[in-house]
Amino acid sequence: MEHRPLGRTAQEVSRVIVGCGSVGGIGSTPELFGVAGENEEEALALMDAAWAIGITCFDTAASYGGGQSETAIGKWLASRGNPVRVVTKLFHSVTGDPADRGLAPDRIRREIEGSLRRLGLERIDLYMIHEPDPDTPLADTLEALDGLVRQGKVGAIGASNVDGAYLEEALAISAERGFARFEWVQNEYSLLARGAKHEVFPICAREGLGFTPFSPLAGGWLTGKYRRGERYPAGSRMTLRPQPYGSFENERTFDALEALEAAAHARGVGMAALALAWVLSHPQVTAAVVGPRRAEQLEPALVAAGLALSPSERGELAVPF
Repeated sequence: MEHRPLGRTAQEVSRVIVGCGSVGGIGSTPELFGVAGENEEEALALMDAAWAIGITCFDTAASYGGGQSETAIGKWLASRGNPVRVVTKLFHSVTGDPADRGLAPDRIRREIEGSLRRLGLERIDLYMIHEPDPDTPLADTLEALDGLVRQGKVGAIGASNVDGAYLEEALAISAERGFARFEWVQNEYSLLARGAKHEVFPICAREGLGFTPFSPLAGGWLTGKYRRGERYPAGSRMTLRPQPYGSFENERTFDALEALEAAAHARGVGMAALALAWVLSHPQVTAAVVGPRRAEQLEPALVAAGLALSPSERGELAVPF
């Protein structure tokens, strides 16, 4: 597994990052805390399998599974002793309290302590905002995050789910006031969601920022599990939390998926591997965050990491989408 520097930080990440958003639930959705996703035993086995193939970065958030995701990673770190990078994020409530959210300075200082405790760490390598907070001045958020870096509690900071205007403003404030800046971005990017290339990619290229897209398989849509005219598989994201993917439910998408399946078959690989290789082959992408539910679902990531696509091949694959 290849590793690359993350932006201008001194830290390297494996080209595939394991997302642990389905440990103890499905993401930050309170009604699914403890009733969906992987249990601790399954999560530990998945992390073992990821480590065995050279994946050395795990991605989580304080709110995933109501804190169960961070807790499972902490237990894995304590019992295995393997050196991995941990990315965690803050914004949503760990308890599901709708009033307990956002990026206010006092909340940032409180949330970091909870994450450190659950992870069993004294320092979190990579710390991110999960999304912008319109109710808190951006300068206040950045000053609080800068304090965490200066105190040695955080190695570097990044931003997720941000647009170009927000990123530009944040970088300008950090430069003007001498704060630690966002060193990488984690936005959605896949064959079915290519918005990042318009605003965020040019800024990342200009500023030397890393980019670690989430949902490179579009919530499972690019794996072949959702087929025209068939029921969605039980336990899939489209049966548990379909809202983020509703725009994909149309005939054009199914046409494009069938074209991708044919292209993958011609190359002797699976749809998921080819779709992930398309993401990884973009020069702006440092690493991609995948969300396997079982160890065998890591195989497409391993294949994709070794499958290089030329710019022309990337263009041909994108045409049907």
